[in-house]
Amino acid sequence: MPHPSSARLAALTVAAVCSAASTVVLTSPAHADSVRIHDIQGTTRISPYAGQQVTDVAGIVTGVRTYGSSRGFWIQDPNPDANPATSEGVFVFTGSVPKVAVGDAVTVLGTVSEYVPGGTATGNQTLTEITKPTVTVVSSGNAVPAAAVITARSVPSTYTPTGDTAASGSVNGLPLRPSRYALDYYESLEGMNVQVADARVVGATDPYTELWVTVKPRENSDRRGGTVYGSYDSQNTGRLQIQSLGATADFPVANVGDTLTGATAGPLDYNQFGGYTLVAGKLGTLRSAGLQRETTERQKKGELAVATYNVENLDPGDATFEEHAAAIVHNLQAPDIVSLEEIQDDNGATNDGTVTAGRTVTKLIDAIVAAGGPRYDWRSIDPANNADGGEPGGNIRQVFLFNPQRVSFTDRAGGDATTAVGVTKEHGKAALTLSPGRIDPTDAAWANSRKPLAGEFVFRGRTVFVIANHFNSKGGDQGLTSQYQPPARSSETQRHQQATLVNGFVKDILATQKNADVVALGDINDFEFSGTARILEDGGALWSAVKSLPRSERYSYVYQGNTQVLDQILVSPSIRRDCDFEYDSVHVNSEFNDQISDHDPQVLRFKP
Repeated sequence: MPHPSSARLAALTVAAVCSAASTVVLTSPAHADSVRIHDIQGTTRISPYAGQQVTDVAGIVTGVRTYGSSRGFWIQDPNPDANPATSEGVFVFTGSVPKVAVGDAVTVLGTVSEYVPGGTATGNQTLTEITKPTVTVVSSGNAVPAAAVITARSVPSTYTPTGDTAASGSVNGLPLRPSRYALDYYESLEGMNVQVADARVVGATDPYTELWVTVKPRENSDRRGGTVYGSYDSQNTGRLQIQSLGATADFPVANVGDTLTGATAGPLDYNQFGGYTLVAGKLGTLRSAGLQRETTERQKKGELAVATYNVENLDPGDATFEEHAAAIVHNLQAPDIVSLEEIQDDNGATNDGTVTAGRTVTKLIDAIVAAGGPRYDWRSIDPANNADGGEPGGNIRQVFLFNPQRVSFTDRAGGDATTAVGVTKEHGKAALTLSPGRIDPTDAAWANSRKPLAGEFVFRGRTVFVIANHFNSKGGDQGLTSQYQPPARSSETQRHQQATLVNGFVKDILATQKNADVVALGDINDFEFSGTARILEDGGALWSAVKSLPRSERYSYVYQGNTQVLDQILVSPSIRRDCDFEYDSVHVNSEFNDQISDHDPQVLRFKP
C-alpha cells in the first residue's frame, strides 16, 4: 500500500474539486426537469440525468461540509420510493461554505454530474452530485430523515460483482444488487443519512482525522481486534471509513480494537482515499480496549535473531530516534541482525546530491546504546542520487545493523551503487564476491526502486547470507472500491521482476552450497499469498516464514481497515527443514494512532 503521507494530495480526504479531469462526460441533451432524488441516483452507479440540468429537486439537509475542497451539503428525500437500489440522498456541491443548515427543507436547481474523486486515472467509482446549484430554503427546523442502519446482517458477504467486460471491467453501468454485493449495498445508500452502532475500530485514527470501523466484528478477526486481509477474495465487507463534520479536536483518537459505542451517524460519501465513508454529524463514544505494544522473546545463546524494520523515512531531523531505539532494544529484544528499510541520507529530503547516511545511522546506534542496547555496527551501500525512489532527495536505502558481540560481518571489498554482487565458492562453500553488495543493481527491475543489499555474516562459526529488500510500492494500483472489478494491480509487474532476480540469486547460492543458510527479508510490499511471494519461493529456494503463524496473526501493516502482510522474512530450505525456528510479527506500530512507523517489525529466531 502507498504510505498515507505520500498518497494524500491534501490534508482532508474529500471528493475532488470539480474539474474536467475528474468528471465523467456524458453526451446527453441538457434540459430542465423536475425530478426526485431517487430518479437522479437511478439503479446504477451512473445517474440517468448525468450532464443534464434538473430543477425543483426537493429534500431535507442532512449534513453540511464547510471545509476542504469539496464544500457543499447533502439532501435526502423524506418520502422514499420502494426500490432498494435507488438512493434517496445526494450531495450538492457549492464550492464555498453553504448557506443552509441541517433540517432545512430545500429545493435545488443545478446540473447532475458524475465525479471521479482523484481523477479518472485512479479508477475510482463515480460520485453523483448536483453542481452549479441554485438553492431555495423552503422551511427550517425539519426532522432529518431517519438513518439507514448498517449492520452485519444488512451488508452482503460478497464484496462486489465482476465488472462488465464490454466496459473494460467497469461496474458503473451494472444494475445495483444491494442484497447481493456489499459495494452495491453501499452505493444504494450513497448520499443518504446512515448509522453504525457499537462499531469496533479496525484502523487507528490517522493524521487526516479519519479511522476505520467494522460492522462485522467476527469477519476474519485477529486476536487484537483487527480484520485480516487473507486473500484477494477476502476484501472484508464490513469495513467502513469514518470522518466527521465536526471539529478536528473532537474526533476520537482511537487504536485498533477500540469501539465507538452508541450511534455514529451522518451522510454516506465516497472519496479518493478509502471509497465509501460515513461523514459523521454524530460520533459514538470511544471505549478503549487498552491495546498494548508487543514484546518478543529474547533469543537464546545458540539462536540467531534476525529482524526487519521499516523506520519510515528516518533522517537526522526526525524526533523519533529514541522511540525507534526503545522499540529495537525492548520490544524486539536487541536482535543480532536488523535490516532497516527507509534510512534516508544525512540531510533527509533536502535535494542537494547528498547520498551518505552515516549521520542518520550513527544517531540511531547512539540512541540504541542510550536505551540500554548493544552498540551495533553497520553496513550499507550509498545509492546513486535520486535513483532508488522514495521521497525526492531522501535517497532511502537498506542498512544492516549487527551486534559485533554476537555476530561478525564478512567484508569483501568492491560493492557500490552499480556493481553487481555474485556468488563464488571458497573452501567448498558458497561465498559472496562482494559483501555488502547489491543484486543486479543496473537491471531495469530496480528502476526508481531500492536495490537488494546482500551481506555475509558469521554466527558461531556458521555463515548466514542475508538479503535486505525493499520492493516497489503499491502506488498506482486501483483500490478495492474501484469501478474496475477486479481492480488492476499494475505495480505487481515490477515486483514480480524484482522477485525473479532475488529468487535467482538465492538459487545461485544454493546451487553452490545446497545447505546454505539464506535469509531474504524486508518490506516486500506484497502479501504472503501474492504472486510476488510465489515467485520468491519458486523452486523451493525460499519460504515466507510468516506462514508459520496462524492466519489470524499474519499482519505487519494496516491499510483501510485491513490488517495485512507487507513485511516478510523468507528462509532457505536448510532453515525451514529443521523446523527449529520461531517467527514473530511484533505489533508496535500499525495498530496505533501514535505510531512512529506504519510498519510492524518482524523477527526470526533460529539455530544456524
